[in-house]
Amino acid sequence: MACNLLKGKKGLIFGALNEDSIAWKVAERAVEEGAEIVLTNTAVSIRMGTIDKLAEKCHTVVIPADATSVEDLEQLIDRTMEHFGGKFDFMLHSIGMSPNVRKGRTYDDLDYGFLQKTLDISAISFHKAIQVVRHKDAINDWGSIVALSYIAAQRTLYGYNDMADAKALLESIARSFGYIYGREKHVRINTVSQSPTATTAGKGVMGMSDLMQFADSMSPLGNATAEDCANYVLTLFSDFTRKVTMQNLYHDGGFSSMGMSHRAMKTYEKGMRFDDVHEHQFPFGVKEEEK
Repeated sequence: MACNLLKGKKGLIFGALNEDSIAWKVAERAVEEGAEIVLTNTAVSIRMGTIDKLAEKCHTVVIPADATSVEDLEQLIDRTMEHFGGKFDFMLHSIGMSPNVRKGRTYDDLDYGFLQKTLDISAISFHKAIQVVRHKDAINDWGSIVALSYIAAQRTLYGYNDMADAKALLESIARSFGYIYGREKHVRINTVSQSPTATTAGKGVMGMSDLMQFADSMSPLGNATAEDCANYVLTLFSDFTRKVTMQNLYHDGGFSSMGMSHRAMKTYEKGMRFDDVHEHQFPFGVKEEEK
């Protein structure tokens, strides 16, 4: 049910690829709540995905841009302001990719060229985008910038690899630029630490389905969906959160505050009982026919 939460506001959304994307859900909900938007992604992603379908639904344009290129970002912001006829009010950074993850390189065997690309795409692009909009004075006073993060920035999660380093950097950028932009223009900058979500990028993380099941069993409210995340992000774009900035905000059903849930403990106990029986039956680890 729409409440006109963003009536009269305009925003730029990075990272929508297909209907599984959180950015896609944010775009749909922002328009439902009265906002005008511009969509952007790389030229390759635009060809691979279905963002043109989203643009048609949202009655807007897609402007290709590589978020790691300052030149592309400058052209993107200029064209976005031309489309809106002036400044805009919010910006979403929903970008993340690790060549190491895609190539199956583990954290103790990283390709450092790939690592640099991971950091540039997933975190430094956030700094570049903020720096460009600030230099061009493209965002209205009391505007809002949000980036999507994950709890791997604070905790080690098997399989998340160098994306954890990127998310830690992303959150640091939000704090550092949040002070500068907030002091000068009252523009607030926050990150949202979302539950593990089955986006196109998320599916590439080792053990993602198991991680989602574990997080769901640990969280008293269960995992937050992409749609849930979109609704939460919209509150950060709205005027109801004008004094919230420099924060990493957990949107994960309570997972970030949990130690052990009853459901997870029962699963753990079942696993332990299975291991004990297996060890008793086959004390040397494997049956003869399995060697």
